[in-house]
Amino acid sequence: MAEQALDARPITEEGDFLRLKGIDHIHFWVGNAKHALYYWWKAFGFKPVAYSGLETGNRAFASYVLESGKIRFVVSAAYGPSHEMAAHHLLHGDGVKVVALAVDDVEAAYRETTARGAQGAWGPREEGDDHGVLRTAAIRTYGEVLHVFVDRGDYNGAFAPGYRPLESPVETAGLAAVDHVVGNVQLGKMNHWVRFYHEVMGFRQLIHFNDQDIGTEYSALMSKVMEGGAGRIKFPINEPAEGKRKSQIEEFLDYYLTPGVQHIAMASGDILATVQTLRQRGVEFLRVPDAYYDIAPGRVGEIEQPFEELRRLGILVDRDDEGYLLQIFSRPIQDRPTSFIEVIERHGSRGFGKGNFKALFEALEAEQERRGNL
Repeated sequence: MAEQALDARPITEEGDFLRLKGIDHIHFWVGNAKHALYYWWKAFGFKPVAYSGLETGNRAFASYVLESGKIRFVVSAAYGPSHEMAAHHLLHGDGVKVVALAVDDVEAAYRETTARGAQGAWGPREEGDDHGVLRTAAIRTYGEVLHVFVDRGDYNGAFAPGYRPLESPVETAGLAAVDHVVGNVQLGKMNHWVRFYHEVMGFRQLIHFNDQDIGTEYSALMSKVMEGGAGRIKFPINEPAEGKRKSQIEEFLDYYLTPGVQHIAMASGDILATVQTLRQRGVEFLRVPDAYYDIAPGRVGEIEQPFEELRRLGILVDRDDEGYLLQIFSRPIQDRPTSFIEVIERHGSRGFGKGNFKALFEALEAEQERRGNL
């Protein structure tokens, strides 16, 4: 990373020189795009809005765009074995390749980040069709993940040139926005990527959790939460910590084979209804020990939701100085025990459920033991 004046800024302060507007989209590279489309559509209530493939002149890969509230996911799979998507899937299985960030000036975003030490994936470029011009550029981050800068100011098409709109009925599950995106990196690399997001992208460190905060007597991890875009974007970075047994981060790295996106947290305005719907549609969630709910009322105090409903659905609750939050974590969303989904509802709290870490880790360790990976 290049040494710049920004480096002197305290890591708890943001240098918002990128003027990030939010997460534009998250792009999964998968083995079968049509199957992935169906999963997000029918299980999670995402609306299919665009398609690219043979019928649109795309001879390289099939791609579908889905939306729920402000969330936009793209799922793509190669037609042939020589395409980079096929190589990515062979190595990682289904996984996130791109976390795209909305900006007003792609050229400036690329120039500023590469000047500070980012490795470019592609420089500023324009793609056009009858709906205008879409501008993008991309830099590399942990593992094989890219941050693509996207400017849609002069583009009003379905998603991008080469995509056509889709009209599909959908029964929403109430998922409204991306709350945070978590990256897993190797032991000893967390601080490297924390510095990357601070020095190269102008983020600030919001929270730091150590192995005493997140762990049991058997396994643990460390995490630092980086925040940018004036609070609109949150990227926790995890690394494993020394323990008697293999942590969930090590299990992820064993099966994903490189650092990558561990989970995507999506906000709901009514987590009870969302989780009820997702469970009915077959989405599988982790379950903490039932004793967790015996002590939860005394630990967090009064909340709007009935504790018995939280118990029935397996939803966790935590409180901090600013309010409380409700959260739940899915089992892995593909065959390999790698990426998963979190559903979260915030009531003032800006935290990440520190009070739930021990119970959650015990549930994760039980899952790892069933898989023979603990």
